[in-house]
Amino acid sequence: MTTESPRIKTTVVGSYPVPDWLVALPSEQALVDATRVVINTQEQAGIDVVCDGELYRFDVNHPETNGMIEYFVRPMSGIRTDITFDEVVAYRAQEGMGFRTRPPGVVDGEIGHGGLDLPIAARRAKGLASKPLKFTVTGPHMLAKTLVDHHYGGPDKVAMGLAKVLAEQVAHVEADVVQLDEANLPGHPDEWPWAAEAINTVLDAVKGTPAVHLCFGNYGGQTIQGGKWAKLMDYLNSLHVDHIVMECAHRPPEDLVAFKDLRPEIGLGMGVIDIKRTEVETADQVARQIEKAEQVLGEGRVTYVHPDCGFWMLKRSIADAKIRAIVAGRDLYLGRAAPVAA
Repeated sequence: MTTESPRIKTTVVGSYPVPDWLVALPSEQALVDATRVVINTQEQAGIDVVCDGELYRFDVNHPETNGMIEYFVRPMSGIRTDITFDEVVAYRAQEGMGFRTRPPGVVDGEIGHGGLDLPIAARRAKGLASKPLKFTVTGPHMLAKTLVDHHYGGPDKVAMGLAKVLAEQVAHVEADVVQLDEANLPGHPDEWPWAAEAINTVLDAVKGTPAVHLCFGNYGGQTIQGGKWAKLMDYLNSLHVDHIVMECAHRPPEDLVAFKDLRPEIGLGMGVIDIKRTEVETADQVARQIEKAEQVLGEGRVTYVHPDCGFWMLKRSIADAKIRAIVAGRDLYLGRAAPVAA
């Protein structure tokens, strides 16, 4: 048995289905127990870089975003969560926010930390993992786009206000990989210059390995944003990042060609599991996706394989099977496991 690190590592994007028993009887101990289950599930499957499942962020009142917005902005100072009817009506008229019925908050003053404490959440997960841990943070562009601004005078300025707070937070996060998630930018590629400035402010503060995840939305198993990866290559190449974590399995095959223009210093994380489908991929299907990518982009270009996005809206049995498929497919492609005859 070899302990050598594989050329292509396996990881997950972040979220995991919230166990029914945690929803039914939540407590601090139940949350720790559930996080232990999530991490152990990944480790037993052979995932190289595990994640905590983001269970502590789940808000039953906001299932459409699985806590990836509210968890970050609601504790912050300068953001009001008591929202008027006029503000709600105006918000619903905004382009690009059709997946939400209410804003998570209104920016009335300078954004500060408030009660947000990302380091403690990362520390709890790190203590439960025996493999390298990834900690995920929603990016400043996504957060800024969901808020109502009455203070800064534009989403670009809101994003920088958020970025400064997030940078100070992640500077204290003890995790092997810190991944920033941006799910709104792919549908608004023209905003990339200010989105890049904001996210790089946060990435520069990461003590571990910095990564960025982009997708076209994952709300109730549906794609929210339209667009193509080719329109975001300037953004991707400007990132101060070790690797990117991209939605690929659910995308048109021709989208893959765009990554020929990715800076060679940036590792490519490739989605090989379609989380918008309940059918579980086979090891051969995953291996063939990796093979095709390296035929197009060159051997050694793919550095990570993972699901397209988080698993939160799937049943646990399906998510667990898909997690195992990632590792089985990677191992099959790299020849670390003998092919199984049909």
